[in-house]
Amino acid sequence: MLTSFFSKSKPVIFLAVAFIMAVFYISANFPELINTLDLGVWGTKMGVFVCFILSITVLDFIAKKNDLTKRSAFKIVIFAVFSVSFLAILQNNQVILANLCILLALRRIISLKSRKDIPKKIFDATFWICIASLFYFWAILFLFVVFIGILVHAANYFKNWLIPLVAFCTVVALVTSFHILVYSEFYTWEKWFQEVSFDFSLYQNLQLLIPLSIIIGLGIWTLFYYFGIMQKASVNSRPTYILVLFTLALAILVAIFSPIKDGSELIFLFVPLSLIISNYFEGKKEKIFKEILLIGLVLMPILILFIS
Repeated sequence: MLTSFFSKSKPVIFLAVAFIMAVFYISANFPELINTLDLGVWGTKMGVFVCFILSITVLDFIAKKNDLTKRSAFKIVIFAVFSVSFLAILQNNQVILANLCILLALRRIISLKSRKDIPKKIFDATFWICIASLFYFWAILFLFVVFIGILVHAANYFKNWLIPLVAFCTVVALVTSFHILVYSEFYTWEKWFQEVSFDFSLYQNLQLLIPLSIIIGLGIWTLFYYFGIMQKASVNSRPTYILVLFTLALAILVAIFSPIKDGSELIFLFVPLSLIISNYFEGKKEKIFKEILLIGLVLMPILILFIS
C-alpha cells in the first residue's frame, strides 16, 4: 500500500521524490531552455532547481528535528505533489528561492524552543526573511513569525525584540553596498516593493482551479485533526504547533497580497500544509480512505496535464 510505503523515511523515497520533481521542473522549463543558448539562463535554472530540491531537504530536517511529524516521508511527498501541480511555480525562479529562504528562517524560529543561542537564531531568521523579500516582496510578512517566536520562547529579554531591526538594517546595508559597487546606484524602495493585486481572474483556469480546490478542501479537513493533536500536545510542544498555524495564516496573506495571481504565490502555503496534512496521514484511523486519498494526490499533477 502507498501509505505504508511512505510511512517510513528512506533515502530511496527521497530520491524518487527528487526525480519526480526533476521531471516536472525540466518539462515546465524545457521550452525556454531549448530556445536559448545563453549559459546564464541554463545556469540560473540549474541553480534554482537545486534550491527546489533543497527545499524538501530542509523541510524534512525541520520536521524531524522538532518532532513536527513522525519519521515518515508524507511531508516531502505532499510538498512535492502540491508544488509540481502548478506550472507557474516551476517556471518562477523568484518564488522558489524565496520559499527556500523562508524555510531556512522557519528552521531557526522553531529551534528557539531549545533556549540556546537565541539572539543568533532570531538574527538568522530575520536575515533569511529579509533576503526572501528581495525575491518576493510580500514574503516580508513572515517577519511576524519571528516576533511570535520571540513572544512564546524569548520574551523575557527586551534586547531580543531589537535583534530583528539589527538584522533588517544589516540586509539593507549589504544590498545597498552591492548595488552601489555593481550597478553604481542605490537599491530603492521602487525596486523592492511589489504592488498588491486583487485580480483573481487567472483562478478561473481549470489547471489552477482544480488543484487549488483540492488543496483547500484537504487543508480544511486535516486542520481539524491537527487541532486535536495540538490540544493533546505537551505544554512545551504546543507553541511549535502554534507557529506552524501562524505561518500558514501569513502564507495566505502573502498569496492574497501577491502582485500576480497565477498560482506561483501558493508555494508559501505548502510548507505548513505539508506538515499539517502529514500528521493526518500518520494517524492510525481511516486507512482505506487515506490510501485512496494519497493515490489521488500523487496522480493529481499528472491528470492536470491533460486538462485543456
